[in-house]
Amino acid sequence: MTSETIHNTGSEAETRLVASRLAASVTSGTTILLSGELGAGKTAFVRGVAAGLGIDPDEVTSPTFTLVHEYRGGRLPLVHVDLYRLDRADLDDVGLDPELAASGVLAVEWAERLVRTPPGAILVSITDAGEESRRITIVTSDKLPVQS
Repeated sequence: MTSETIHNTGSEAETRLVASRLAASVTSGTTILLSGELGAGKTAFVRGVAAGLGIDPDEVTSPTFTLVHEYRGGRLPLVHVDLYRLDRADLDDVGLDPELAASGVLAVEWAERLVRTPPGAILVSITDAGEESRRITIVTSDKLPVQS
């Protein structure tokens, strides 16, 4: 069974807050797949995930040129992947540490470019609703490693 939640935000801070609340409930092995147009707020969402994990959100930058960034020091490590520069990609081929991803949270920007979707992933779609406003749709499955 899946569950869909929609959030309408009016600022980057509100977008980060939605992500932070989501991150507070996840456990190791969680994958968050983010989709949205360029500038929609995917990296801002990942900054919120970092904050929710206890990682300094100001450390989070878009890993567009390196594909993968790793952040530690929080409740769980965060592995941040950005597939913008790739047409199609498999997570096994982008250079992430699979053990670190399994022990932490994996956040993938431009997830629509994946050749396969990891089972049980949280799907986050961010739509620009004008100026600073965003519509964030989060789809989760009851098979996810999320704390109650």
